[in-house]
Amino acid sequence: MKYDFTTIMDRTGQDAIAVEDIPVPGAEVDKEFSRIPMWVADMNFPTLPSILKEVGERLTHPHFGYFNLSDEYYDSIIRWHRDRFGVTDMTRQEIGYENGVLGGVASALQAFTAPGEAVLIHAPAYIGFTKTIEGLGRKIILSGLKQDSQGIWRMDYEDMETKLREHHIHCAVFCSPHNPSGRVWERGELEKALEIYQKYECVVIADEIWADLTMPGFTHIPLHTVSEDAKNRTVSMYAPSKTFNLAGLTGSYHVIYNPCLRDRMEKVSASTHYNKCNVLSMHALVGAYKDEGREWVDELCQTLKGNIDYAYEFITSNFQGVSLAKPEGTYMLFLDCRNWCAEQGVTLDDVLKEGIRVGVIWQDGRPFYGEYCIRVNLALPFALVKEAMDRLKKYVFS
Repeated sequence: MKYDFTTIMDRTGQDAIAVEDIPVPGAEVDKEFSRIPMWVADMNFPTLPSILKEVGERLTHPHFGYFNLSDEYYDSIIRWHRDRFGVTDMTRQEIGYENGVLGGVASALQAFTAPGEAVLIHAPAYIGFTKTIEGLGRKIILSGLKQDSQGIWRMDYEDMETKLREHHIHCAVFCSPHNPSGRVWERGELEKALEIYQKYECVVIADEIWADLTMPGFTHIPLHTVSEDAKNRTVSMYAPSKTFNLAGLTGSYHVIYNPCLRDRMEKVSASTHYNKCNVLSMHALVGAYKDEGREWVDELCQTLKGNIDYAYEFITSNFQGVSLAKPEGTYMLFLDCRNWCAEQGVTLDDVLKEGIRVGVIWQDGRPFYGEYCIRVNLALPFALVKEAMDRLKKYVFS
């Protein structure tokens, strides 16, 4: 490969919560084990060189005063969506800056719902969504995804419609590709979901932050491209942060075609007077959305596929009582340990702590509505994935 996805970076002392924090209360790593960060959704790969070049060149200018988003910023986004997702009708008026995807979700919820109103979201659900909905005083209504005979997560359309009708819901948060299940929704699935949203006049807040990270053979379809109606009821959220590991720089953007939705969204977003881009974040996006970035992402997805294939085969072959669906997108696994816990007479807390004891820093899946689940990040060099699987086999699922 042209780019580096094998170097094991030492992030100790670099303010990285992935290695500095332990996400399970009371768990500790034994001194004999190194820490393998496999929880919070950032990557343990060196970022794209053109990002460092673009930011580095800006740092040569000894000023950081007020600024406007550049034409190059908007043009970079438009070209990226054209080349990656086939979107040919996006203009700069549809694009709006957001400090983060969750900040954008919060603004949209405030723009299109009132305190006390219900919001539909699929379960398992990303913890950031549920905390945001609850924090704004809205009511979470879950529509559970179901696994088919092949273990693939599917939407339950009948349940979605029942929940929308019974709870008088007019706003939904839709995750595509889905976190934490790893589903990359097919066009027919999106069309059916949107028919239901249209029937109940729902504004759909679409988190598409994982759009670039689909495995070879799977294609992300932007929700707003599915139909003309979808374009007019969708608030889509994007960011380069997941794709290029830029979360520490902060910065995302929304794409909204409907001018009425856009006006309401932008007024709420602007009301704090803090929803402003960092100048280095702007240059990082420009550096990311270059031709070099397109090549880098393709190599990244090949690397992630190798990690996923290995981990999936290893777990299904060696961890009896642990089940999982093979991700089609993202770089997260969602392990279901229900049968293992029952057979061994242990709790999920026992399993979580034992994994962390041997340096596998993974994440409790219960806040994501996975009762016996553990969330595992595979965006790290293959050597560390292999080492983590070996430790789990020897010390945890032995």
